[in-house]
Amino acid sequence: MSQPPSQPPNGGFGAPQDPPPQGGFGAPQPPQQPPGQAPQPPQAPPTPPTAPQPGYGYPQQPPTPAPVPYGAPQQPGPYNQPGPYGTPAPGPYGQPQQPGPYTQPGYGYPQQPQYPGAPTPPPGGSRNPFKGKPAVVIGAAVAALLVIGGTVFAVTRGDDDGGKKKKPVAQKTDDAKPSEDPVNPGDGSGSGDEDPEDLNAGRKAGEAKVLWYKSAPDAPGSGADAYPVWITDKTAVKAAYKQVFAYDVADGTPTWDPITFPEKICAVTPQKTADDKVVIAYMSGSGDRAECNQLQELDLSTGEKGWTGEVADGELFDSTLQIEMSITGKTLMVGRSQSGTAYDVTSGKKLWDKKKYGDACFPAAFAGGEKLLAVSSCGAGGSNEHDEVQELDPRTGKVKWTWKPDKGWRVGRVYSMNPVVVYSTNEDKNAWNISTLGSGGTIASQVDVDEKFAPECGWAILQRDLQGCQGVASDGKNLYLPTDATTGANEIVAISLATGKEKWRVKSPADESMMPLRMDGDKLIAYVKPSWEAGGQVVSIPTAGSSHKPTKLLQNPEGTADIEDGFYSGTYDWVDGRFYLSTTRLSGNDEAKEKLMLAFGK
Repeated sequence: MSQPPSQPPNGGFGAPQDPPPQGGFGAPQPPQQPPGQAPQPPQAPPTPPTAPQPGYGYPQQPPTPAPVPYGAPQQPGPYNQPGPYGTPAPGPYGQPQQPGPYTQPGYGYPQQPQYPGAPTPPPGGSRNPFKGKPAVVIGAAVAALLVIGGTVFAVTRGDDDGGKKKKPVAQKTDDAKPSEDPVNPGDGSGSGDEDPEDLNAGRKAGEAKVLWYKSAPDAPGSGADAYPVWITDKTAVKAAYKQVFAYDVADGTPTWDPITFPEKICAVTPQKTADDKVVIAYMSGSGDRAECNQLQELDLSTGEKGWTGEVADGELFDSTLQIEMSITGKTLMVGRSQSGTAYDVTSGKKLWDKKKYGDACFPAAFAGGEKLLAVSSCGAGGSNEHDEVQELDPRTGKVKWTWKPDKGWRVGRVYSMNPVVVYSTNEDKNAWNISTLGSGGTIASQVDVDEKFAPECGWAILQRDLQGCQGVASDGKNLYLPTDATTGANEIVAISLATGKEKWRVKSPADESMMPLRMDGDKLIAYVKPSWEAGGQVVSIPTAGSSHKPTKLLQNPEGTADIEDGFYSGTYDWVDGRFYLSTTRLSGNDEAKEKLMLAFGK
């Protein structure tokens, strides 16, 4: 790993730069290519990775005693989401876009690599997607297209379109019709009327049951996106393609009728409000000029629709081809490519804008949850080119603190919001860094572990998806990261956020990789991937004391190991003793018995 001197990275905004060697230390791992998606042009063979240089994050040699003025050239020195949730389906992003501060003329959704080393979806089909994946850091020019939505927001009430006018769009392409009965009644025991699969057939003693499962809805032949599950005390809610489905967590029966949107869903709030409300965005049409600008509030408990709104176009080059959204308290943050706008999530009323500021600083990404963060790219193409991270007051937009990484460092992921832990990369130095930021935005610690970490992070071609990683957990004192193992078992490493030093590590209890899921009090919940001989496991790892031996909480059945391992970019949840596995990509293959999600339990 590497460390940024006093601030984190920026991969160099402006013209794209070659990403660091694939599989670099700590680099997030991209998902496999979804089945049914058009193959991507092959990339040139990767250059063998070189040892990380000392620098921002992990000092390979003693730090320079005298401080270097910020913005001045740095001496060589040595840095580790997440879809929105998976590779965007080919669609409206193939059209040439006007050049902007961080774009090259003609940039759109790449049908082929547009610069050396440009990321393309990796091949799928691996039994263990946690192993052997290349680490890819998206170029700064691509990141600059990050959806950060400064917007004008028209608020209406009701279930319909509110009478708002739609922009002209081209003819529809290969859209699939929404499923009339997408709620597959499969309960895992073969009682489903449409798909009588008995997923519990041959279940061995001690293995968990498939409590229920749902087949994937119809999707275009080119595939479609699905999104992580929202789970309340009674309902599991899943958005996929044009629809939102709700199932009883215990038996999988529908809790409310599926909701079908007029066009495909293009963004959701990963977080939900304290009263179980979320916001969903869908496209304005199906043609090449369609934008991700139609918003709908939704009650997860009842399926009732709340306010609706439309995200307006921003200033020149500030697009809504994609948007990103997050919820912090009662504030909804909508981001587009170069700005952001905050709204009251209960009413849709606009609160404030986050626009260009300072030395050509364009807000390029936001992260929500316990806090609200903005990452901006500044001074593109100039001598003062750098990233900035700011904590914002969610109700007023006031900047609480600003952290300015040194030139050459690009902030790519946020691993924790309390405290703030960010992952950055330096392409020129082939380096990575993980830094913990204090309350005033200063570096409290940097990870000082010479290890190759492998969280699972989604692809974000047009966005810098700050919170798009799985396989990372934090309890406020320690950060828990999985190591990369090309064969056999891996380990989870506990790293002190106070010192950046390793505190302990524990090996996977099976000959497969293990990844952190979440904290449960003072215990870490982790998921062990399935093998050829057994299903996956959910284990509990004590974080206090001297023994960190995993205790098995759930052993998934061997009979569903192929399904469990076959999801492209699957998401994993452990809530109230149930393990939820769901896909974030629909292949659109009518011949495949594709599953939308499964619930396991005792």
